[in-house]
Amino acid sequence: MQTNFSLAQLADADTRESEKILRACVHCGFCTATCPTYALLGDELDSPRGRIYLIKDMLENDKPATDQVVKHIDRCLSCLSCMTTCPSGVHYMHLVDHGRAHIEKTYRRPASERLMRKMLATVLPRPALFRMALMAAKAGRPVAGVLPSKLKGMLALAPKKIPGPSPVDKPQVIPAEGTRRKRVAILNGCAQQVLNTAINESTVRLLTRHGVEVVVAKGAGCCGALTHHMGLTDNAHGYARANILAWTKEIEKGGLDAVVVNTSGCGTTVKDYGFMFREDKDLADKAARISALAKDVTEFMAELGLGEPVVETGQVVAYHSACSMQHGQKIKTPPRALLGKAGFQIREVPEGHLCCGSAGIYNLVQPEIAGELRERKVRNIESTKPQVIAAGNIGCMTQIGSGTSIPIVHTVELLDWATGGPLPEALRGNPDFAARPKTDAAEVQAAE
Repeated sequence: MQTNFSLAQLADADTRESEKILRACVHCGFCTATCPTYALLGDELDSPRGRIYLIKDMLENDKPATDQVVKHIDRCLSCLSCMTTCPSGVHYMHLVDHGRAHIEKTYRRPASERLMRKMLATVLPRPALFRMALMAAKAGRPVAGVLPSKLKGMLALAPKKIPGPSPVDKPQVIPAEGTRRKRVAILNGCAQQVLNTAINESTVRLLTRHGVEVVVAKGAGCCGALTHHMGLTDNAHGYARANILAWTKEIEKGGLDAVVVNTSGCGTTVKDYGFMFREDKDLADKAARISALAKDVTEFMAELGLGEPVVETGQVVAYHSACSMQHGQKIKTPPRALLGKAGFQIREVPEGHLCCGSAGIYNLVQPEIAGELRERKVRNIESTKPQVIAAGNIGCMTQIGSGTSIPIVHTVELLDWATGGPLPEALRGNPDFAARPKTDAAEVQAAE
């Protein structure tokens, strides 16, 4: 794609990067075939190619965002399916992030939108505030019918049961069982530690059982993804900076073999810290080191090696590969391979490349489109007739779980149970998951 940026514009690092991305695009349109919003709406401006044209015009002419630009960029899920499909290597993620930051600087949203986005940016990254908000949402359910659609959607997604804070989320060092093989920091996140404390607890048990010392670093918390994708760059960088400094202290103190992330949306962002801080002379090297150390928990466990299952498994699992996992981090084989090694039967979900509609805060700010995508995803999952759904992202778990009666758990919860941990709460009382100690062939032969 031909561009016409001035030398003055190209003095800005983000504009230089965007120009490089734009020049890589050859208008082929392959991206339209895998874009969820284009699949639903059929509008060229709701495809990656259409959005690229809108962003190019806005940035190249250095003009404020228009209502049309905001409408179509806001509808983008940032699922990054287009990046998997693109034969030219267009880095759409960095381009749309730049577009959103420009929108945030140049466009004044209606007061109700400004208030809602401010609330989400303030509450979601702070566990204590988020827990209080969920309690208020629980109390507000009886009047949900008279509320605006977006607020109604928020209430619908709020869990009926809100767990208290977990001890594993406090800053500490959790020792490995037996001989220590590795030492890692874990990102315990923000919203996840409120919505589902079992995920971090299962992760810690799984890691320590396999000889890994786990560090919950003081000062680390939200990865910054939620506000970053809202165009609130300075806010997001503040969270990222805190993580980088906290984990760098741990590297200097006792070394780290990895920064383990069990929320794939967060993992995509942490792996991008090196790019985010490439122009920061004080943090560039530290950020690049953290990005290099970041690994999804399944990526890390696949390298470490999963122990043999100690209970009879064999249940049918529909594995939902989050967009941030398969498109953002390009992780496809490890989760499936680990579940297979643990003895589960994996079912591939039709149209697995399409987003479920969660996408960070997307299901809160675009509830209609998100709802259609959820229904489509649930139909595809249910067609495989699974006994349980496994996923590696809390947003997807919340979104899909709100549309089906099939239990959904995090991948690490199944791996933890199979190798000696407790049965996930969502599966308790389910006869398909009755605890049966695993008996190997030699023991059976001896008994006979």
